[in-house]
Amino acid sequence: MNGICRVVVAGEELWLLPERAMLWPARRTLLAADPHFGKAAVFRARGIPVPSGSTGGTLASLASLVAQHAPECLVFLGDFFHGKRSQNDATLGALQAWRRAHSRLHVQLVQGNHDRHSGAPPDELDIEWIADTLADGPFTFSHHAREDAPGYVLSGHLHPAINLFGPGRDHVRLPCFVFGVDNAILPAFGEFTGGAAVDRLNWQRVFAVTQERVFEL
Repeated sequence: MNGICRVVVAGEELWLLPERAMLWPARRTLLAADPHFGKAAVFRARGIPVPSGSTGGTLASLASLVAQHAPECLVFLGDFFHGKRSQNDATLGALQAWRRAHSRLHVQLVQGNHDRHSGAPPDELDIEWIADTLADGPFTFSHHAREDAPGYVLSGHLHPAINLFGPGRDHVRLPCFVFGVDNAILPAFGEFTGGAAVDRLNWQRVFAVTQERVFEL
């Protein structure tokens, strides 16, 4: 459990994980935003020579989280596939193998903007498709931050990252969790995703993520 940062939001304890995911231990629910499975395949189909293997790495991280925390439910906060060409034989084969290995896990997908174009996951993946938002206890799970949703909103979409500066010209950009008064945004879970820098002054709390730990700034 080293490296985990625990926060209390809307009266519930949430665990911020170095794998760029969030655990709601009271409900045994794991949350992951923006995996963008098959993104590298989409780029290669367009003639952009990017490395392969990002889907396998993302699935390996998921498998490790399930083994560590034994969640009963996994909720993807949108953008499961990157595009229509993500649903190719290699990507689908890897996802189906992962799903067979975790067949008892209830998996839900809250539709994101990329999901509208790529389409729903095939039935073989046994993923419940949520077309809008999903309410659970004091939280609403959404892809985009929503001001009109009830409760405290947990979302993705922005791929938040924070720029940290050291002595001289030292500089690093790290993925981060950001928390506001009535909403929080998770970092992108997928291996092959970028990050959009956020202004920490716009958020009450910002938690930077390294491979080893999550820490509050």
